Amino acid sequence: MSNQSIPLIFEQSCPGRYASMQAPAVDENHCDIPQEFLRTTKATMAETSEMQVVRHYTQLSQRNFSIDTHFYPLGSCTMKYNPRGVQRISQLPGFVARHPLAPMIHSQGFLSCIYELQEILKEAVGMKGISLAPLAGAQGEFVGVSMIRSYHEARGDHERVEILVPDAAHGTNPASAIMCGYKVREIPTNAEGDVDFEALENALGPQTAGIMLTNPSTLGVFERQIKQIAEKVHEAGGLLYYDGANLNAILGRVRPGDMGFDVMHMNLHKTFATPHGGGGPGSGPVAVGERLVPYLPIPMVAKEGNQYRFLTEEDCPDTIGPVTTFVGNAGILLRAYLYARLLGREGMRRVSEFATLNANYLMVKLQEAGFELAFKNRRATHEFIITLQKQAKEKHVTAMDIAKRLLDYGCHAPTTYFPLLVPECFLIEPTETESKEDIEEFIDALIAIRQEIEENPELVTTAPHTLPVTRMDEVRAAKELDVCWSE
Repeated sequence: MSNQSIPLIFEQSCPGRYASMQAPAVDENHCDIPQEFLRTTKATMAETSEMQVVRHYTQLSQRNFSIDTHFYPLGSCTMKYNPRGVQRISQLPGFVARHPLAPMIHSQGFLSCIYELQEILKEAVGMKGISLAPLAGAQGEFVGVSMIRSYHEARGDHERVEILVPDAAHGTNPASAIMCGYKVREIPTNAEGDVDFEALENALGPQTAGIMLTNPSTLGVFERQIKQIAEKVHEAGGLLYYDGANLNAILGRVRPGDMGFDVMHMNLHKTFATPHGGGGPGSGPVAVGERLVPYLPIPMVAKEGNQYRFLTEEDCPDTIGPVTTFVGNAGILLRAYLYARLLGREGMRRVSEFATLNANYLMVKLQEAGFELAFKNRRATHEFIITLQKQAKEKHVTAMDIAKRLLDYGCHAPTTYFPLLVPECFLIEPTETESKEDIEEFIDALIAIRQEIEENPELVTTAPHTLPVTRMDEVRAAKELDVCWSE
């Protein structure tokens, strides 16, 4: 494929040209939009044929890096392959043609799938209740902390104004806590990657509403004192929130509910192999322990005899209410349900076994090749961190430079500069869907780039060289973004 630049769709425009089969006529005289909101001038749109449009966007898509085209070891994001069979089944006419306002008597098949997904996910994470409504992990966090707040308020415990957040947490954790009206207190991490237990004890008190953390953490290690942490937080009257971003590491082996967590979200667009990236659609169900069940957002699906129906506010008077339209992203939920059914209980366990096997194999091989591990005395979970601070200090080649050069080798880079606790870090997650051969090609690419750094560092600092777009001024692109077309 040529790396020559692709003309903008506007540059291919020709007056009077259109794709008749794709543009149904619109009677502007029969429009429900109030007159004051209608345009007075015609929108500037490219006038192109159907073939031009198809070729243009197909060519653009071929220049993307995606899990379907390249190795994509994006740490903490679980960019694994989405099985095509699941996609196909979820698009059966009975699912696709169902209107969200259809009577429940005409939606029993769909509702049965959603009900069974609720039961599967509850069992997988060891919780007592679940709502599938949140559209993403970040919304799931907001919903989870909102339930924590409702729990404390219902008890008249209004002095609990703080949420504890480890310094290795995802950035959405403190953001979600603040959006729910809490103050955030940061808890440091020790040299081995665990939460500093003494600092945690000192932070706990009558002001503590809860703690937000994930296990394994974003440092790629399993929190070894999780039971003690849970006991201390509960003794102080707080609740535990589990960030489900790293659930792929423990699926089928250990459950957050058994660790002592009271509420969690799950990223179905990560762990349960539904489409991930591009801003959506996502799905971030929230699951809760016994004490938070009354506050779950509606709707949820209940089974009464052989019939299924949505629970409403009349059924759940203490609910925090609806958090999205209808039941959430129905198509994504169906994909997750089908994926879970295809895996079965043992299949879910194999997910985490192969995810951790791949990560540990890759970690050991990179260590043997001379790369520096962030936590030398810890085994990997489903991901791990290498630090490239030696290359940055001695050769002035940064982690970002190496990330750009990896594109020339046909690999998407791992997550860079997160977590911020590790200088010049690569957070690497191969997932369970990658083969040994693909992993070894990635190792060979990193070794080759390290050799280039020694012999010709400028080759790396000016990468990529084989893509249509070369190195850009990222600061300027962020501050002076221009996406408007004008002749």
